[in-house]
Amino acid sequence: MTPPPGHTPPAGAYPALKRLVDLLGAGALLLVLGPFFLVIAASILVESGRPVFFRQTRTGRGGRPFEVVKFRTLHTDAHEARDPASVTTRVGRILRRWGLDEAPQLWNVLRGEMSLVGPRPTLPEQTARYGPFERRRLEVPPGLTGWAQIHGRNALSWPERFRYDVWYVDHRSLGLDLRILARTPLMLLSGEGVYGPDGTNEDYRPERSPDTLANRP
Repeated sequence: MTPPPGHTPPAGAYPALKRLVDLLGAGALLLVLGPFFLVIAASILVESGRPVFFRQTRTGRGGRPFEVVKFRTLHTDAHEARDPASVTTRVGRILRRWGLDEAPQLWNVLRGEMSLVGPRPTLPEQTARYGPFERRRLEVPPGLTGWAQIHGRNALSWPERFRYDVWYVDHRSLGLDLRILARTPLMLLSGEGVYGPDGTNEDYRPERSPDTLANRP
């Protein structure tokens, strides 16, 4: 039976198990990827200098702001652009292709600001334009990967991303989280959705999302 809009699954043991998976998964990945982080940092320094990291305020669960950390992928004299491919460094293109620019957010997962699985965190100015349907994605912690990411990442339109994210909120479970984690490497290998159509990333515009589409997977 499809959960109605606004439905929240029973808590049960899921939140505790999800947090345990987050702690174990993020801790293990940080240990494994630690040496690669040093190589990535050195590559960024050699190509384009400091800073190595890019920090930005995003919106977390319940609308609470927090700071995400990413490897810098744009030239130091470039601002965040709608056409990021044109201002991305050579190292940055590799990092974005494999999703490695987001890897430092494992620290956000350990801190409890993010989860391994959930809707991707957006900017406060974007969140401020959410309607009731879009705000439902804030009912859960943002994630490194999610239901929308394994279905197209940036190739999806914003209404499509919201429908996938809200579907995840209504159907979330440990089994679904593990399914998303298992499919994420395949998505990264495919290279799908690194950028939106024509190398651009679509800016978020508020748009009414029909209730009839709210629970479409």
